[in-house]
Amino acid sequence: MKRWLSKAEVVLGNHSDRLNAINIFPVADGDTGTNLYLTVRAAASALDEAAPDSSESGHDVGAVLSKAGQAAMEQARGNSGTLFAVFLCAAAEPLAGKTRLSAPLLATALNRAQIRAWSALSEPVAGTMLSVLEAAAHAAQRVDAEQDGDDSNHALGLSLDAVVEAAYQAVLRTEGELAQLQAAHVVDAGGVGMLLVLDCLRSAVLGEELQDEILDDLHGYKLQDPHIHEHMPADDGVEVMCTISLSPLNAAILRQRLDEMGDSVIMSQVGGTQASDDDDEESTVEASYRWRVHVHVPDPEPAVELIRSLGEPSDIAVSQLALPRHDSDQPRHDY
Repeated sequence: MKRWLSKAEVVLGNHSDRLNAINIFPVADGDTGTNLYLTVRAAASALDEAAPDSSESGHDVGAVLSKAGQAAMEQARGNSGTLFAVFLCAAAEPLAGKTRLSAPLLATALNRAQIRAWSALSEPVAGTMLSVLEAAAHAAQRVDAEQDGDDSNHALGLSLDAVVEAAYQAVLRTEGELAQLQAAHVVDAGGVGMLLVLDCLRSAVLGEELQDEILDDLHGYKLQDPHIHEHMPADDGVEVMCTISLSPLNAAILRQRLDEMGDSVIMSQVGGTQASDDDDEESTVEASYRWRVHVHVPDPEPAVELIRSLGEPSDIAVSQLALPRHDSDQPRHDY
């Protein structure tokens, strides 16, 4: 897991400019590559900073991945970064207590991740990284069924090969699934990012090179291709992100109200239920969860006011959608 995320950090850093160049959905703000890179970097850094003698979780695949996922969720950037964090956190759950990855566990983890990613969005759209993750999960399940639950390294290799191939084919299909991509003659940037992440997993587990040739036929991805979003109308509005503790009821209210205010609403849990000193039945009903919240809105003030009316966010970051954010040092408005 550590080798995978470290490799993914390097690869996404190298590919961030090309991913930015083809980023036009859901908004043409040219930052998908940057957002994915920064989020993966947060996940990898969390493992690098872990104490070397942390034997309690050092050989627990799920615990290691969960630690990375929590860090990614807390520092997620944009739609793509948030969905990647959701992917990590969800995939970690069925791996809890396991000391190695296997084909059956990979199938279960990817299926959990794709279900959680689709449900995190209020209005999920096919032809995006969601479709790529879904195709990868189905491929892993198919191989696991064909191998009759074989947990050998050989079966895992077959599964990872099938996962990357399915992700690649899904990326190719994105161009025809979204009108914006078809008009621009490009594939989905987030989908390519997920393909790279999955190929890094295959490479790290099998000790093989990345399959760089799979990128050759992706429309708009060659180095000489222009940044297509630069010639498109600027998107109005802002991206608002925060982390906040809410009861399930207030979380549902927040999602509904944000859906009315804007779009690209993503809400996903960060960790489990917050501890309570009161163990009575009523306190269980009102259990509080931490949520990562993401939304695009025309004006940040009503969204910020709504969020604050329901709880106390640890931070609220507001970024202009019309301004590409090409590095982590670009200032954001923090409330």
